[in-house]
Amino acid sequence: MHTLLQRAATALGWDGVVVPDVAVLGQQVSAVVRLLPEVHEWRTQNGWPPRADPSWFRSWFEPEAHDRLPVAAVELVGVLVSESTTDRALQSCGTLLTLAPCAVMLPRTDESQAWSYIELDYYGIGVVVADDSTADLMVPPEDRSPEFGPSLFGRWLLEVLYERVLKASHAPAEA
Repeated sequence: MHTLLQRAATALGWDGVVVPDVAVLGQQVSAVVRLLPEVHEWRTQNGWPPRADPSWFRSWFEPEAHDRLPVAAVELVGVLVSESTTDRALQSCGTLLTLAPCAVMLPRTDESQAWSYIELDYYGIGVVVADDSTADLMVPPEDRSPEFGPSLFGRWLLEVLYERVLKASHAPAEA
């Protein structure tokens, strides 16, 4: 499945690390992230490992507890959702559009999906159709996240993804 996700990310033109099975807003999705090497190096040298614990993150609202905050060390390139039909794609990507471009990966079928693709395109949701060997871009996603602005949840998600990228690469999280 990871190879198929990588093919889908390539078809979308999303250059980065595919992080599968991320729980986001009640859904299991895959995220494509790009590690920011300069920020990662600075955070490592200055003792700022990933801070994925939600209780620690909520404490950022208490300025007396934290007089400085780490800069995000990853960029969320896009969110990829696997679905079996276009019917659930809009529901699956709806709230995720607030975070980054979102695309749905659908199985390749013989029947036409043109009308469903038009609706997904209207909302800015990308579509990739895939089978065991290929993934093809049918509808490019739009980045609608600037319309919603940054959020505490989005910033926390970046910390979770940073932690997952470091674990996947076996890089040390702390200096």
